[in-house]
Amino acid sequence: MASTEVGQASRFEELYRAHGPRLLRNVLLYSGDREIANDAVAEAFAQAMRRGEAVRDPLAWVTRAAFRIAAGLLKERRRTDYPLAEEAYEMPEPATELVAAFAELSPKQRAAVILHHRDGYTLAEVADIIGSTTSAVGVHLNRARKRLRDLMGDPDA
Repeated sequence: MASTEVGQASRFEELYRAHGPRLLRNVLLYSGDREIANDAVAEAFAQAMRRGEAVRDPLAWVTRAAFRIAAGLLKERRRTDYPLAEEAYEMPEPATELVAAFAELSPKQRAAVILHHRDGYTLAEVADIIGSTTSAVGVHLNRARKRLRDLMGDPDA
């Protein structure tokens, strides 16, 4: 293996160590399916490694790829359910409520909430990641927030 290839592998290995678990959790929250989340994140990192130096911003690239791969797998497998909600009995109470509420959101609403509120991406960055427009992401966020408030109860509402 050439030293450049070793350097690239090390670069992506460090990225995986630092951000892989969080990305996996985010894609799992988005897809609701452990197998899809695992496959999407693994494939995103594999594609990034194959592209090597062509990947200028590795975290942004891998995040975008993982969410798009997961979206493609959901569509390919015709997944409209949210299996993670069925596993909620294994989770602490607040997580159970959140997972049940996320099950009621559309995939784009889930992605927008996760990427914007959990990871701090701007609306434009979220739009780029999920293949949408900034204004559509704003609509997804507004609808998701309203739906989550309705489902989880907002004492300030």
